[in-house]
Amino acid sequence: MSQKIRIKLKSFDHNLVDKSAEKIIKTVKGSGAVVSGPVPLPTQKKIFTVNRSTFVNKKAREQFQLCTFKRILDIYSSTSKTIDALMKLELPSGVEVEIKV
Repeated sequence: MSQKIRIKLKSFDHNLVDKSAEKIIKTVKGSGAVVSGPVPLPTQKKIFTVNRSTFVNKKAREQFQLCTFKRILDIYSSTSKTIDALMKLELPSGVEVEIKV
């Protein structure tokens, strides 16, 4: 088979992304494939500014920040055993996984 598999992980919690990346690396190395990564991608920050009160205090504002953390893993020399192990792997909820072959 021997093809390159790229896995992208996204989450709002950096601990979840790191733990799921460790889990993926452990299962892939157990199946005999080669892993490069996790490579941290730039954190995407969204900042929302909201008025504190609706009418009188126009200058009083509050800011909220939403950070998206991303990691990339590349898997080389994968076999069918590697792909089966990845399909059976259970990752925590809150982590978005995108797999490209």
